[in-house]
Amino acid sequence: MSDQSRPEPGPLVREQDLLGPIDVVARSLLGCWVVTERPEGAVALRLTEVEAYSGSGVDPAAHSHRGPTPRAAIMFGPPGRLYVYFSYGVHWCANVVVGPEGDGEAVLLRAGEVVVGEELARSRRPAARSPRDLAGGPARLTQALAIGRDDLDTDLLAPASPVRLHRGPPPVAVSAGPRVGISVATDLPWRFWETGAPSVSAFRAGGKPRRRTTAAD
Repeated sequence: MSDQSRPEPGPLVREQDLLGPIDVVARSLLGCWVVTERPEGAVALRLTEVEAYSGSGVDPAAHSHRGPTPRAAIMFGPPGRLYVYFSYGVHWCANVVVGPEGDGEAVLLRAGEVVVGEELARSRRPAARSPRDLAGGPARLTQALAIGRDDLDTDLLAPASPVRLHRGPPPVAVSAGPRVGISVATDLPWRFWETGAPSVSAFRAGGKPRRRTTAAD
């Protein structure tokens, strides 16, 4: 990421930045950069939408709800690890493990805006016709960043990591509401997004009305 003609990420997120109430930590990741370094080049995107999932027993929608199963064990590991899983048998989803070790919490990376390596990202997403199409949604995000099975348990906080999480300017305004596409724990307003960002998901949660609160940082 040394090309002076392109923007640079801020400092790496620290482990202590990922500790605290799950909703507070999730919201704090908006504006952060996810950077992938691959042999063909680097891509970075700025996060515009995330969802929080808790292993505390109040969130049956979390993979960690039943404890450290083989699939969810990584969620109970140290904060800052990348939890990658295959969704609906068709695409990968990427999550940042957060909270103290043993708590089983993670934040799903739902959408972002590509800020470095747009041409490379578009080569991975040839059907994209707009910024929303490029990395708007968990599957599009992982495709644009070339994140998959081999990235499971990557340390996002290590300087030499091929996938890293950096601080970036936070959004001016943030909205919160129900998570997308789940059928349990639908009352938890644990989806956070940059207000007005074009990459943000359309709300779908079993026909429930959208509950939204907006606050300025």
